Amino acid sequence: MKKYYSVVIALLGVLVGALAMLTYNKAVENRLRLQAEYRDWRKLNLVLQSLDKNYVDTVDRKGVTDAAITAALGALDPHSVYMPPAVLEEAETDLAGNFDGIGIQFNVPNDTAIVLEVIPGGPSEKIGLQPGDRILKVDDKVIAGVKCPQDSMVRRMRGPSGSKVLITILREGEVIPFEITRGKIPMNSVDASFMVNDTTGYIRLGKFARTTYHEVLAASSSLLGQGMTQLIFDLRDNGGGFFDQALYLSDMFLPKGASIVYLEGRNRPRKDYTASGDGALQKIGLSVLINENSASSSEIFAGAIQDNDRGTIVGRRSFGKGLVQEPLYFTDGSGLRITVARYHTPSGRCIQKPYTSSEDYAYDIYYRYRDGEMLNADSVKVDRSEVFHTVGGREVYGGGGIVPDVFVPIDTTSASKFYQACSRKATAMRFASAYFDSHKAELQSIDDFDSLIRYLDRAGLESRFLAFASEKDGLKPASPAEWEAEKSYMMTSVRALVGRYSKLGEKAFYHIYLTIDNVFDAAIKN
Repeated sequence: MKKYYSVVIALLGVLVGALAMLTYNKAVENRLRLQAEYRDWRKLNLVLQSLDKNYVDTVDRKGVTDAAITAALGALDPHSVYMPPAVLEEAETDLAGNFDGIGIQFNVPNDTAIVLEVIPGGPSEKIGLQPGDRILKVDDKVIAGVKCPQDSMVRRMRGPSGSKVLITILREGEVIPFEITRGKIPMNSVDASFMVNDTTGYIRLGKFARTTYHEVLAASSSLLGQGMTQLIFDLRDNGGGFFDQALYLSDMFLPKGASIVYLEGRNRPRKDYTASGDGALQKIGLSVLINENSASSSEIFAGAIQDNDRGTIVGRRSFGKGLVQEPLYFTDGSGLRITVARYHTPSGRCIQKPYTSSEDYAYDIYYRYRDGEMLNADSVKVDRSEVFHTVGGREVYGGGGIVPDVFVPIDTTSASKFYQACSRKATAMRFASAYFDSHKAELQSIDDFDSLIRYLDRAGLESRFLAFASEKDGLKPASPAEWEAEKSYMMTSVRALVGRYSKLGEKAFYHIYLTIDNVFDAAIKN
C-alpha cells in the first residue's frame, strides 16, 4: 500500500507540475502577445507625441487626433466611422422618431425654402405659419436667394425645446416675422399609406426609426379595416436604421419559429433571431419593393421575407450593407460606430457586398448603371460559387444585397429632351409651387383623394404648365408628337406635385405618382 500511495503522490506531483508549467507558459504567452499588441498600437501614440514635440507650428491636437481616428477606421471597412459631436447628434436625431424644432416640412425648388406642410399641433401651426410661406431669414441669417444648403437651413431651425427662433417669411408679397418657441416634433417613418384598390393596401416606409413598428402597425390596422388582403410594402430608397425595428416588422408577417436573421463576428458568437408567431399580418399577401438604395434594415426585412418564401421581392438589387455596427461614445459628444459582426439571411447569405477596394465600393451604383444591371436582369451580379436555398427549396445567391424575385428595370421610356430639361431646372416643382400661390384656399380645403382628383381634372394644368415652362425657363417640347409621347408621364408628375399641397400631403403625391411607377405596376400585376 505504501508503494501504491507513493506512486499516486508522484503522479499527482507530476500532474500538478505539468499544470503549473502549462499555466506559466500560458501566462508568458499572453504577456508576450499583449506586449506585441502594445508595440503595434504604441506607434500611433509615438507619432502623435512626436508631432506635438517637434512640429514646426502649434499642433491642433483635437483636429489631428480626429483625423488619425478617421483614417484608422477608414482602413477597416466602409461603415466603421468616427463622428464628431455635430454629426453624431444629427445622425441620432434623424432616427430617434422625434426632434426639437418648429414643426414644418419644406422644399427648396428655386433657392428659397417654401413651406409644404405645417405639422398639426406643432409650434409653427400654433403661431400661424402656413403652407406656401417663403422663408427669408432664420434669426438674422438670410437663407433665401443665397444658395444656402438645405441641411444648413434645417440645423438653424432646429434647437432645444423651449428655445426661441425668429422666422421671417414672405406671404402674398408681405414680409412677416414669427417668433416661434421650439418644441418636440414627431418624425414619421411611414411616408404614406392608403388603399390602391378594394383589396390592396400600400405602405411606403422611409426609414427604420424608433417609432417605425408602431407606425406600421397603426397604418396596417387602418388598411385591414378597409378590406386589405394584399399589401405592397415599399422600401425603395430606405437606407435602414434601427435593427430591432426590422425584427419587429419581420415578426408581423412570419410564422412562429421562422428565422429572421442571424449575426456573427470574430468576437461575437452567432446569434439567431426568430419570429414569435404573434404577428397580425401573417395571412396577408405581400410584395416588397426594393431598389439599389434599399439598405441595412431594409435588406434584413426583404431577406427574411424572401428566404421564408413569405412574399415576392420586386424591383432591383438592393445596396448590400450587411455589416453590424456598435456605438462607442466619448465624453466630448463624439463617437464611433465599429463593425462587430455580419448580417446573414435565414438561408445563410451574407448581405454585405465586397469592399476590398474602397473606390469600387464608393462607385458601385455607378458601375451598375455602366454595366447594364439597371436595365437587364441578366447583368445582375451574383456569386454563383455558393448556392443557398429558401425554405421552399428555391435557389438564391450571395454576392451582396438582395436580388429581387421580379426584376424591374429603370424606366427610360419617357426621358425625352424636354423632360430632361424640365428635370434639370425643377420646372414641374416650381410650377406646382407657383400654382399653389394662386390657389391656396382651394387646395388647402381638399382633404380626400376623390375630391382632389376631381379638382385636378378641371384645373387646366396641362396648358398652364406648358405656358409656365415656356415663359419661365424657355422650354418647349420639340414637337407635338414628342409631347403626346410623354404627356401622360409628365403631367402625372405635375398633378402629384400639385396634389402634395392639399391637406393630403405626401399621401396625395404617392397615390397619384404610383400610376406611372413601373415597379409598383409590376407588383400589382404579380
